[in-house]
Amino acid sequence: MTEILRMTVNGAPVELGVDLRECLTDVLRERLGLTSVKKGCEVGECGACTVLIDGEAINSCVYLALWAQGKSIVTVEGLQTDGVLSHAQRIFVEEAATQCGFCTPGIILTTVELVGRGKRLMREEIRKEVSGHLCRCTGYENIVRAVERILQEQIKEEQL
Repeated sequence: MTEILRMTVNGAPVELGVDLRECLTDVLRERLGLTSVKKGCEVGECGACTVLIDGEAINSCVYLALWAQGKSIVTVEGLQTDGVLSHAQRIFVEEAATQCGFCTPGIILTTVELVGRGKRLMREEIRKEVSGHLCRCTGYENIVRAVERILQEQIKEEQL
């Protein structure tokens, strides 16, 4: 059985028929071609499928597509403007916080949520926040450094 799903994805309205059992990962990746949304564990443990839903970082593999009815979804593709990387994406590159890149989109989106909270976080708090993302390449040190830098720069910008 299918139903019509209406949502906003990366700022654009989307309307399509979805199966009642279809997860948001499959709709975004397979039907809309947003390949930054990765299929990893498919049980909400690895964070590779993380997207922002109304500003909150969510594992889309355990989120039914129909639950996104009327919501705003952002993937990493939606962070750039006219081919220019967002601040968070640029800092991840500058801090060498990526290697294979499989986990990177989800971690960047979690970082965007953290910035949106407007809260200062200590290094251990950042480690806890990104602990829902499995990274087999980087050892997390550069990731934590990138998130720290993004949060510090955001605070400085707000103080100006």
